[in-house]
Amino acid sequence: MAKATPKSKKTTKTPASNTNLKYIKWFWIAFASGILLIALMFLLASFGVFGEMPKFAELENPQNDLATQIISSDGVQIGTFFKENRTPVQYEDLPKFLVDALVATEDARYYKHSGIDARGTLRAFSF
Repeated sequence: MAKATPKSKKTTKTPASNTNLKYIKWFWIAFASGILLIALMFLLASFGVFGEMPKFAELENPQNDLATQIISSDGVQIGTFFKENRTPVQYEDLPKFLVDALVATEDARYYKHSGIDARGTLRAFSF
């Protein structure tokens, strides 16, 4: 009697593992494409494709359209000339109710995050 030799087992990939590998591959392709797209956007912005970027000094010291005041020799204001009637105001001079109202309309969770609201950002990106 001849001894039966054990057959070597061939490992074949199941269709489920091929499908998972395909999804993983597409995930990483989409992820890398997103990173490259963001890097490309920053690169194009630095080259001025989307318009001229303001200089740091312009951002640090913006030009305000303040009203021109006409003052008499005794220090009394006679009148003003303006295209837009703006007057500079310090943050400390603003009423607390105004600041609270602005925060409530803009970002209800303003005091609960560090500056970037992850939930609000995800909501903005969702369709």
